[in-house]
Amino acid sequence: MKLFTAFVTRRSFVALATATAMMGLAPTLPASAADPTIPIIVKDTTSFYWQIVLAGARKAGKDLGVNVPELGAQAETDVNGQISILENAVAGNPAAVVISPTEAKALGKPIDEAATKVKIIGIDSSAESNAFTSFLTTDNVQGGRVAADGLAAAIAAANGGKIEGDVALITALPGAGSLEQRAQGFKEQIAAKYPGLKLIADKYADGQATTGLNIATDLITAHPDLKGIFASNLIMAQGVGQAVAENNLSGKVALIGFDSDDKLIKFLKDGVISGLVVQDPYRMGYDGIKTALAASKGEKVEAFVDTGANLVTKDNMSDEKIAALLNPKLD
Repeated sequence: MKLFTAFVTRRSFVALATATAMMGLAPTLPASAADPTIPIIVKDTTSFYWQIVLAGARKAGKDLGVNVPELGAQAETDVNGQISILENAVAGNPAAVVISPTEAKALGKPIDEAATKVKIIGIDSSAESNAFTSFLTTDNVQGGRVAADGLAAAIAAANGGKIEGDVALITALPGAGSLEQRAQGFKEQIAAKYPGLKLIADKYADGQATTGLNIATDLITAHPDLKGIFASNLIMAQGVGQAVAENNLSGKVALIGFDSDDKLIKFLKDGVISGLVVQDPYRMGYDGIKTALAASKGEKVEAFVDTGANLVTKDNMSDEKIAALLNPKLD
């Protein structure tokens, strides 16, 4: 039975996805037994971001005649769980595997081993492995630079054009390739372009929004002249946004987040968040399966594909291209 027949809201989609994940099922479409099988393994099947990735993969499977098992743990912190999922997927002799590694170092050797048996296509986050046949991702270093530029612009807008003061960086988890790259780009851009900005805190959390909230609240208390924060993924942006809202600092402490959901879009509309760096997760899922299918047939594929990132602000969020990224239609 087809689970999604029309556009669904973020809330209803996530609720259904969470329910199916809890039952040990993935929301997939039926496929012929003769179709090639290409599992996609994401970091967290319950997160809206990863549900968009899975929706893209599902659509590719339908368009290309591929059976696409939708796999992944229920938390990005479950590194061992993802390793087991990868090993089990490879044991099923698929045509190829698409994976977004949860942690760069820990997934390196398992991906090396998997690649001796099947083509591995990486999406979103890197691993310490040279065994990917192709890798599709946002240029996360550039995404960090975009965030720095957005934060500087927001600080200037709130301070009579002056780009100066204390800023902070909050990262969800240590060791995640995409997050480390965003941090790298952000810090490099601040140092190179904005000498008036001083990075006074570079904090790691534990992947929980409440921890981001607590870190941000502590920073706000300890640094009353704090001018801006970069929260480098969706979960951290939720928590830090809550801290800015609860302390009535909208428009006073600039906040740039990464990725989007209903809560972050509302924060953006309300002025709690100054901007969001938004990726194209649907494309990662769709093109990940498309690339994996081509590679499994021995066709030449690009070693690296940049799927793009855009700075979304209150001023441009209604633009056609941006609106499509913020409100993907999930079939």
